[in-house]
Parts: sequence; structure tokens; C-alpha cells
Amino acid sequence: MLNKDYSEVMKDMMNAFPVDTSAMDDAFKTTAALSEKLSGVALEAAGKSAELSSHWAQDTLAKVNEIAKAKAEPADYAKAMSDFASASAEVAAENMSAFAEIAKKVQMDTVELMISAGKDMGQEASAAMQKAASDVTAATKPAAAKKATRAK
Repeated sequence: MLNKDYSEVMKDMMNAFPVDTSAMDDAFKTTAALSEKLSGVALEAAGKSAELSSHWAQDTLAKVNEIAKAKAEPADYAKAMSDFASASAEVAAENMSAFAEIAKKVQMDTVELMISAGKDMGQEASAAMQKAASDVTAATKPAAAKKATRAK
């Protein structure tokens, strides 16, 4: 008799608290959307960095080509090397600054996305908790009434 009552109580309890997976579905969709946006930020930065690196390499190779050309005087080799070193230092500073700007943009975009996602997730969690609370309240009323009927 006890086992039957226990299993009936458990069955009633499980039926009274149905599982709503829509909150999990929404959380998955939100997470997937955030991942897509973050991937977009990372891929854009990688593309800009690759473009900058390629341009830098091409410029360097063009300057090395000037050094490799035969010179009439030995002093011309020294001047070509000095010009190459000066130009390389200048270009390196410019390119490092450009890389820093790319990194800064990635940081700003990421912070904006994370703040936006935090707000969205907070609102979704609040709505899910309110729905769960109302579902539990609605589910406990019939269970309490059934228990009161059994007690009589």
C-alpha cells in the first residue's frame, strides 16, 4: 500500500511540474547568436591583420630588391642599407600602430557585444523565472486541492 501511495504521489508531483524546454532553446539561440557575432569580430580582425601583414611584407620585399641591385660604388651599398634600415623602422612603427588599432577595435566590439548579451540574458532569465514561478503556483493549486480531498 505504501509503495502505491508513494508512486502515485511521485506521478502526481511530476505531472504537476511539467518541464518547459523553451527557456533552454532560447538560451541556446542567444548563445549561438553571440558566438556568431564574436566570430565575426575575430574574423574581421584576422582579415585586416593578414592584409596589413601582406602589405608590409610586399613593401619590405620591394625595398630588399633595391638593396640587391648592383651598385657602382661601395658607398652606394652602405647608403642603400642605411636607407633600408631607416625606412623599415618607420614602416614598422606605422604598422605596429595599425595593429594596435585593430586590437583596440576588437576589444571595443567585444565589450559592446558582451554588455548587450548580458542585458539580453538577464532579461531572458528574469522572464523564465517569472514564468516558472507562475507555472509552479498554478500547478500547486490543483495538487493542494487533491491532497485536501484525499485527507477527508
